[in-house]
Order: sequence, then C-alpha cells, then structure tokens
Amino acid sequence: MKKVIVTGGLGFIGSNLIELLLKKNFKVLNIDKNTYSSNFYNVREFKRNRNYSFIKCDIANKKISKIISKFKPIGIFNLAAETHVDRSIDNPENFIKSNIFGVYNILECFKNYSKKNKKTKLIHISTDEVYGDILFGRTKENYPYNPSSPYAASKASSDHLVSSYVRTYKIPAIVTNCSNNYGPKQHPEKLIPKLIYNILTNKSLPIYGKGTNSREWIYVEDHCEALIQIFKNGKIGSFYNIGSNKNLINLDISKKLIKIAKTKIKIGKNVKIEFVKDRPGHDIRYALNSNKLIKELKWKPKTSFETGLIKTFDWYLNNVNYFSSLNKKDILKRIGLNIR
Repeated sequence: MKKVIVTGGLGFIGSNLIELLLKKNFKVLNIDKNTYSSNFYNVREFKRNRNYSFIKCDIANKKISKIISKFKPIGIFNLAAETHVDRSIDNPENFIKSNIFGVYNILECFKNYSKKNKKTKLIHISTDEVYGDILFGRTKENYPYNPSSPYAASKASSDHLVSSYVRTYKIPAIVTNCSNNYGPKQHPEKLIPKLIYNILTNKSLPIYGKGTNSREWIYVEDHCEALIQIFKNGKIGSFYNIGSNKNLINLDISKKLIKIAKTKIKIGKNVKIEFVKDRPGHDIRYALNSNKLIKELKWKPKTSFETGLIKTFDWYLNNVNYFSSLNKKDILKRIGLNIR
C-alpha cells in the first residue's frame, strides 16, 4: 500500500487532505504537535481506520528523521505551519520557529531519507500571500515575492529554503502556493467560519475596514485534489499556483452567508455587518494565475463558490460540537469573535 506522511494533519487543510488520501487507498501517518489550531474533532471520522495513524511531534524536532525512516513514505505533504496573519502580527516568533526552522528540519531529515529512497517526494504547501498585494491581474509562478506580514514572510522564507535544497542537494520536492481555502473543519479565527459562528450565535459580523479587501477562494476539497495530482504528476523543483481564478470582496461574502442562513435558520436580531478597525498592513488584493496547473496536469476546481459556501454552512450547522471542542480563550478577540 502507498504510504504518505501529512504534517499538520489535525488542522483544517491537513485533515481534509487525509480524508481524501484514505479514500484513494493511501496509508497515512499524521504528524502534528497539537497546537491551538489542531483539533482531534477533525479526524474523528477516520481515527479508527487501520490505514490511519497519528504521532504527536513538532516538525522542528530531530525525532522527525527517525519517524520518516521507520514509516518509509513515498511522499510527504508538509502542511504544518502557523498560519494566521493576526497572530503573526501579535507574536512573530512562533511563526519563525515553525514556518522557517521547522521546514529547515524537515528538509534536513528528508535530504538524508531521499538519498536512500529515490522514489519519494516532498510537497511543500504554501500560500498566495507570499506575493503580497496584487492590485491588477493575476500572479504567475515566476512573479517576485513581496510578503507584507510576518506570516507571509515566514512562508516566503520556507519556500526559498525548499527551492534551495532542490537546487543544491537535488532533493525531490515541489512547492505549491494556494489561494484562500474555505470548507469544513476550518478554525473560526478565519473569516468564513468566524462569520458562520457569529450567525449561529446571534452576534454581529466583523469586517475589516470597508470590506473591500479582495481574495481568491477555493473549496478545500478542490485544493486537496490538486495536491494529490501534483504529488502524482508534478515536475520536481516546480512551483504550482492553486486557485479558482475568481475573486470576491469580504463584504460580499458576509452578505452571501446571511442570505444562505436565512434559508436554513431563523437568524437573530444582532446578526448584522459591523465594520471594524482594519488590520495593520492589510493587503488589498490577492489573485493567482493557475493556468500552469490547469494546462500541465489537467486539473481544475470543481466546486463553485456558491455551492461550496452552502456546503460549508451546512457542515458547521450540523457540527455545532466543533465549536465547543475549541479553547475559546485561544481565539483572538481582535478578529471579532467577542468571546464572553
């Protein structure tokens, strides 16, 4: 059976990727250090699957080398990372440790492992935020990096590290840069689940600035399908953008969610849009050109934003215990959840 490692598999994208890999008959080892954004609720459906296993470990820990050697994977999907921009502004140190030193350790361990295991690959998952503000057009993979936040800078650093190891040490690795994900199991410090949580709990919907910040959105399952396709057929040393090629502003997303909610529940009187103080250094627009992936590997997203948003709302509506599984004190007040 094909064996792969997913780091950060208790998180949002990682747990969705594991679910898809298991459906495709992979044997999966989940490595996660179980931080605030990790959640065992995300893996409850397959935690007893005989093809799934879990090890608690930080990717910056030297033990990773022994874990990889013992499991003998044909691939590693590195999703372990600190990811929230607001948190990186409050405390950049954690992002430097995880997203740079952690990736360095993974690369060192993988460098040694891949010398003896020629048919293995490392897929390093990154973000569109490394490109910075894109006011016009869409960025191709050769667009210069211009990160705005400590989070984006730490991810840009990790991307460059991976690329340098490919060139210097000839490791078999690929970097992917994805647009904003949404879907089931996402921590409610992020925009869409945060808004859904507030709708379900009769709270106002906080929107930064005037709500005109534009993001490109992709349903998480489509992203995971792209990652598996890149793992199978992607070119070693390549960078691949993964996106939907469609953008929406934050204000429109909140309006769409209210409209969906009204068809499913009776919303409270406090559910209304509230404009809040903008995030420091907030990028105006991200936009990827994913034509390389579409043309080379024949991938394209299957889920429209409207369909994905309904599926996402339904998941949170049917999994209200997900919110109670979180440590509410860990959720940033700055992003407007107003935990009381």
